[in-house]
Amino acid sequence: MQRTLVIMVKEPRPGRVKTRLGRDIGMVGAAWWFRQQTRSLIRRLRDPRWQIVLAVSPDREGLTSRIWPADLPRAAQGRGDLGDRMARMLRGMPTGPVCLIGADIPGITRGHIARAFKALGQDQMVFGPAPDGGYWLVGAQRYSALPLGLFRDVRWSTEHALADTLASVPGTRVALLDQLRDVDTLADLKP
Repeated sequence: MQRTLVIMVKEPRPGRVKTRLGRDIGMVGAAWWFRQQTRSLIRRLRDPRWQIVLAVSPDREGLTSRIWPADLPRAAQGRGDLGDRMARMLRGMPTGPVCLIGADIPGITRGHIARAFKALGQDQMVFGPAPDGGYWLVGAQRYSALPLGLFRDVRWSTEHALADTLASVPGTRVALLDQLRDVDTLADLKP
């Protein structure tokens, strides 16, 4: 079975990406940081054990962008809140284990991704918790349908995001990975 790693990316335009970070360092600086972070992340995570797919936003511009490596397949994120877009990406990938991450996690390594796919050998879903109550990775076995209530009633961008998501999949075997920090503000960039 093909393992698929989906990386959610946005066109790195000032005022469109990392706006909370932009309030701290300026919108141009935040867009530059996101562009460099994304390039580094993609280089670090390329691995023959999985196929990388870029989930792009905005849809039309992202599908034709020259910013991202041309050899990587792309899928439009589409409309809706974060849960709608993540569910669409998870459901739209080939049958087999799928992991989905954001592009704003500087500490992520191939080892983290390999552990996530390994966990999906026995568990139905896997999450990588973040210190702010959210998560940096969600993965699913994808040998059968995803839980119907997945991402329902999640309070996104709050300290409740992981707990709410776990509550949306009762009875599902879940594994938790290492805690990693995503970058939303200048304080998140400090070790």
